[in-house]
Amino acid sequence: MPEPAFFVVMLAKIAVVFGLMLLSVAYLTWLERKVISDFQVRLGPMRVGPHGLLQPIADGIKLMFKEDIIPEAADRAIYVLAPTLALIPAFISFAVIPFGDRVRLFGQSIDMVISDVNVGLLYLFGVASLGVYGIVLGGWASNNKYALLGGLRSAAQMISYELSMGLSVVGVLMLSESLSLVRIVGAQSKAWFILLQPIGFLIFLICAIAETNRAPFDLPEAETELVAGFHVEYSSMKFAMYFMAEYANMITVAALATTLFLGGWRGPFLPPVVWFLAKLYLVIFLFIWIRATLPRFRYDQLMRFGWKVLLPLALANIVITAAFVALR
Repeated sequence: MPEPAFFVVMLAKIAVVFGLMLLSVAYLTWLERKVISDFQVRLGPMRVGPHGLLQPIADGIKLMFKEDIIPEAADRAIYVLAPTLALIPAFISFAVIPFGDRVRLFGQSIDMVISDVNVGLLYLFGVASLGVYGIVLGGWASNNKYALLGGLRSAAQMISYELSMGLSVVGVLMLSESLSLVRIVGAQSKAWFILLQPIGFLIFLICAIAETNRAPFDLPEAETELVAGFHVEYSSMKFAMYFMAEYANMITVAALATTLFLGGWRGPFLPPVVWFLAKLYLVIFLFIWIRATLPRFRYDQLMRFGWKVLLPLALANIVITAAFVALR
């Protein structure tokens, strides 16, 4: 039986990670608006708090007190459940991502990861793929044809880009010889995998943008119709939960990119957690930069790019990496 201290440490890690995720999700909305406003030579949020720092709190209060409308013809049970199905996988995906080296506190040796699972990468891909059910079911349960179209497009987009995303990390698995994210970080002690897998990193980054429904691949929630896609019938906190899921997914895929390709928490001089957060927010900044720069794809361009460009490129990267490993 594990000692009681084990459960205390585990609960403490879950509470810290969950709390920081919630805080980061709230303030990523402020950060994105500020960064994009700088790109567009304007100020962004300024009125609520110094430099608009209290704007996320004001937005949360506003959404909590907005009227919660449920369409009369909606499937009420699934309509209410769908935002939760989108949000929960985004948060529990972080459970296997290492965010620092082992430390010693209060006489206990503590790993800076909630759980080091030997198939952590498979767990993460499996859990992350469940989030699309919240989007599809939300569009279907709304009993709105435009919302349903948005949900179905999201499912097709997920299948197209998750396949290439999974193939893009095969090179990392061949080089590290492990599915454990802790061991993958350990395998980058001499060189980050972005130096050995630049094509894999590029494919992963593009697929991550599409997986999180971010511009220029935000077709499910910003379509050419005069509606907002799959969440057009949602309001109040249910509406907010979809956006929380999007930003939480963005944090998770940025953390995964950091872990797989950027050496994770490894770096000189600074504490490991600082290195991890610095790399994570660098990837997030890149996501925001791309949103501020590129126009939205058409849906046929989106699907063609996934199947005819990214998939063959990912397969070619696997062949080249396999030849390199065999010759080495």
